[in-house]
Amino acid sequence: MGRTILGMLAGVVVAVLVIMAIEMLGHHFYPPPAGLDPMDPANEAAFAQFVANMPFGGKVMLLLAWVSGTFVGSLVAAKIARHQTAAALMVSLVVMSGVVGMIIKVPHPGWLSILGLLLPIPVALLAVRLVYRRSTLPRV
Repeated sequence: MGRTILGMLAGVVVAVLVIMAIEMLGHHFYPPPAGLDPMDPANEAAFAQFVANMPFGGKVMLLLAWVSGTFVGSLVAAKIARHQTAAALMVSLVVMSGVVGMIIKVPHPGWLSILGLLLPIPVALLAVRLVYRRSTLPRV
């Protein structure tokens, strides 16, 4: 049980770090307006406008951040945990809760919202499958 909890925690931390890194890279290519602080509630309308006007590539970069963070975090969680599937799914649920929070705070295009909510679980299960397959292969 302890290794599973440790795997979940490590996976969530890694997922958040990967998401932040890819989002920072996305902000390099698609920079927000100067002085825009997304954490300031007073700037919520300006941030919503920024997301609405963001080029398609920026929106794809955001989806890539969510999916990549889920995959890498789930991979780490599954590698550490005894209950690999549970740990990886917990990482995906945490990412999905972040996606829901972003969708509630700032309107996103429908396709981005749907994919952001549909992809994390299959991606987490893929990560588990890769870890499981690797651990069951005969050693040469």
